[in-house]
Amino acid sequence: MLKQWLDGPVLYSFSQSRLAQFAAVVALLMICGALFAPWLAPLNPFDLASLDLNDSLLPPAWAAQGQGKYVLGTDDQGRDVLSTILYGSRISLLVGFSSVLLAMFLGVGLGLLSGFLGGRLDAIIMRIADVQLSFPAILIALLIDGVARVVFADQGHGDQMAILVLIGSISLANWVSYARTVRGSTLVERNKEYVQAARVIGVPAIAIMIKHVLPNVMGPVLVIATINIATAIITEATLSFLGVGVPPTTPSLGTMINNGNNFLYSGEWWLVVFPGLALVLLCMSVNLLGDWLRDALNPKLQ
Repeated sequence: MLKQWLDGPVLYSFSQSRLAQFAAVVALLMICGALFAPWLAPLNPFDLASLDLNDSLLPPAWAAQGQGKYVLGTDDQGRDVLSTILYGSRISLLVGFSSVLLAMFLGVGLGLLSGFLGGRLDAIIMRIADVQLSFPAILIALLIDGVARVVFADQGHGDQMAILVLIGSISLANWVSYARTVRGSTLVERNKEYVQAARVIGVPAIAIMIKHVLPNVMGPVLVIATINIATAIITEATLSFLGVGVPPTTPSLGTMINNGNNFLYSGEWWLVVFPGLALVLLCMSVNLLGDWLRDALNPKLQ
């Protein structure tokens, strides 16, 4: 099994692509930096006892008034920008990966049901998908996020449920691409001989979908999921920048950019540039990996 994997086309394609290797290294470094932020960050931005307002709005260490312990400067509350980026990336990655997993679970399930069972269920699911495609995903996420916040705010759980609401809203805005892709592949697979043979011997429809059809339609889904991670991270940053994402007290790349935007015209450029650069590097590396994976799994390019 290991030899088959090492000799597989995907790993071979990765070994031949310098761009994919570079993107993987960048993504891995940023993910490790976020996961191990408590050990890698110079300071803890959540530790109020370590914050000093006298150190607020300090420029990066190489600037005239910069200090060595604040490599990328500080924000208006005296928090180290580098440490805040490391901790903020954890929230962005959590929302990105969780929303993609939830959207993939919902979209793949509905796509399998729609393509395999067909009939009225197929028509209903696809008409809902068509209606949702008529609107930008960010507007749908804003609508779902706004409605959910009102509901949970009335129950007194607004801030506690903010991240879960954000994950759910992004997921519900992005399930359509998975459902349509899986439906198209399922329509092809359900007419093949192995599916017909399973039906003849009395295998239940749900077992056929999960054990036989699902493994054969997951290739395109993995490519879409890889690319959608970057889209989900950008959506989270956009919602947080607009003030409807994670709470302002919770650092994420979006909230950092939103906060830094208030000081941009007064000369504190590092509050926007460094979080924005981290967001660009993270999303660019994931997108490049998605493009490579799409080409590696395309049999026409082998």
